[in-house]
Amino acid sequence: MHPLFRTLITLALASVAAFVTGCASMNASSTEPLLSAAGFRVRTPQTAAQKEIYAALPPYKVQRGSYQGKIFYAYKNEQQGVAYVGGETEYQKYQQLAVQRRIAREQYEAAQMNQFMATRWYGAYPYPYYGRW
Repeated sequence: MHPLFRTLITLALASVAAFVTGCASMNASSTEPLLSAAGFRVRTPQTAAQKEIYAALPPYKVQRGSYQGKIFYAYKNEQQGVAYVGGETEYQKYQQLAVQRRIAREQYEAAQMNQFMATRWYGAYPYPYYGRW
């Protein structure tokens, strides 16, 4: 295999890996403040059983589980080695905060689009236009 081709493949793979890692950490950085605000507690696995459960969790996703008849939710931050753990009440609060954040983001994007479109519309004519038709 040609050395230049091998170098290009290596760079491409490194770029993809950096992108995927960046996306995961960006998602984590936007989810974790909501979990904390909803009352989830940050826990580091201590016992062998906790470490086993932690290892089985998919990273950066809120997962539902039950223990001794109680429902709990856990979110694994693989990079920091911690889990955010909460009950049904905390999960419902997290869902509400996530919806509020989505609505706020959509309203912000709509306002930005309105401003952009108004600038384009009114910017098409000399401003101020007191001219003659």
